[in-house]
Amino acid sequence: MLRCLIAIVLILATALPGVVDAQAKKLKIGVVFDYTGPLAGGGSDLHALGAKIMIDYFAKRGGVEGYQIEALYADAQSKPEIAINEAVRLIEQEKVDMLLGFYSSAQCVPAAARIEQLKKFMWITTCISSAVLENRHLKYVFRTQPSGRQFGLMSTDFLAQNVKAKLGKDPKDLRVAIIHEDGAYGVDVSKGNEEGAKKAGFNIVLKESYAATAPDLSSLVTKLKRARPDVIFHTGYNPDITLFLRQAKEQGLRVGALVGHGAGYGVYDKLKESLGSDVNYFFNVDPISIWLVNQEVLAPQLPPVIKLIGDEYEKARPGVAVKSAHVGMAASNTYVFMTEVLPRAIKKYGGIDAEALRKAALEVDLPEGGTMLGFGVKFEGEGAPAPGQNDRASPVILQYIDDKPNIVWPKSLQLREPVLPLPVSPPFAAK
Repeated sequence: MLRCLIAIVLILATALPGVVDAQAKKLKIGVVFDYTGPLAGGGSDLHALGAKIMIDYFAKRGGVEGYQIEALYADAQSKPEIAINEAVRLIEQEKVDMLLGFYSSAQCVPAAARIEQLKKFMWITTCISSAVLENRHLKYVFRTQPSGRQFGLMSTDFLAQNVKAKLGKDPKDLRVAIIHEDGAYGVDVSKGNEEGAKKAGFNIVLKESYAATAPDLSSLVTKLKRARPDVIFHTGYNPDITLFLRQAKEQGLRVGALVGHGAGYGVYDKLKESLGSDVNYFFNVDPISIWLVNQEVLAPQLPPVIKLIGDEYEKARPGVAVKSAHVGMAASNTYVFMTEVLPRAIKKYGGIDAEALRKAALEVDLPEGGTMLGFGVKFEGEGAPAPGQNDRASPVILQYIDDKPNIVWPKSLQLREPVLPLPVSPPFAAK
């Protein structure tokens, strides 16, 4: 009897490490987006969909390098304090290994600091404010997206290169207005707008912020009418974009061009649903849509994944007129983590803790064409101005014309010439 007991104990003792290993071979990812509140309709729910498509893709394939993938989803409810609380809950109660997602820069800035404090790895798929990373010396926070400053500079550079040929004006005679929601995202893009406008020599006739939750923007429209800008640079989410444009139409605001910067301007179906054909000829600055990128210049393994994402998108949101760049953005950025960071952390650095993931991320070196968004990936390291920022990321400018997004800038990616100024038919066109 004693011999039997000893044998059972020995069997359990030798089997136990294997059981523990099997249970430990799992990556738990806390995924935080806005599924409710104004940010959901402004693009966050589409980013959430893109991230989920990719997470499910790798989970169904059995995981990565022997690690199963388990995602726990949390709703930030379009509120920074809830985003932080949910991140902490996922770390402390759900015991996730890392955080992924985050749409709003107003959430990213404080959440990044808190997650860093808890020594967990944070992979940002979306929010673009430079304030998330610049001069903060964070070790475990990484972002594949371009920064808000880049957005603002690109739109003003685009205008500077076209002002004489398209608008028939010298830069000093071009009247521009910069309006933006007053969170970290809007502030950062507007700084890029202002910097670029001054460099180009434009006449800035108005720079004004507003709360994204404001119930009335008629006073802003009145100020714009008095300022008489030729071009408006606008950074907002939605429904604030819709509210502004409706009131601008009602009050008879006229302008030569309107340039939006991602977020709500990247959700064409929502704009069209609310404003109809009034959105025709609006510009939008964003990372390129994976459905518009020239697939011939991409790494050969990427086009089939783009097709898969498109198929899953269609299943989730059947009948969309224009596939939103937001879905492809989050999917591409999640794919980079799953294929470049995670396997390297496991194979080279022995696991999935924050330090292993950090070291692996810093070694990612993808050339142009290495991601579904066309740009490459190389993160700034310790001692750089913005550790964790992808130096190879860049946005493009597209213009919506007759329900179709057309890349109009930069020249190297241009699919058609930009239409400037607004044709006389849209209600916002200068008469």
